[in-house]
Amino acid sequence: MRYVLWGTYCANAIEKRAPFREEHLAGLQRQKDEGVLITLGPTEGSTHVFGIYEAPSQQQVEDLLRADVYWREGIWTALEVYPWIQAF
Repeated sequence: MRYVLWGTYCANAIEKRAPFREEHLAGLQRQKDEGVLITLGPTEGSTHVFGIYEAPSQQQVEDLLRADVYWREGIWTALEVYPWIQAF
């Protein structure tokens, strides 16, 4: 099943994320290598984050997101995951 992620970043996210960026990107690469992460990235201006995951459950996606250093350190301020039906 595929899931879509919508979330928000804190104010001044670009500056605040700097000490955690390497850990964040390494974690995303692991998810990509495992085949669970399809794509993830910020909107222009880093106000929102968007991602697509393929996983057995929504809970697995939510657990991965909440384990991410950006969530733990308050860089991401809200995360919403929805089951997604890809039409095309």
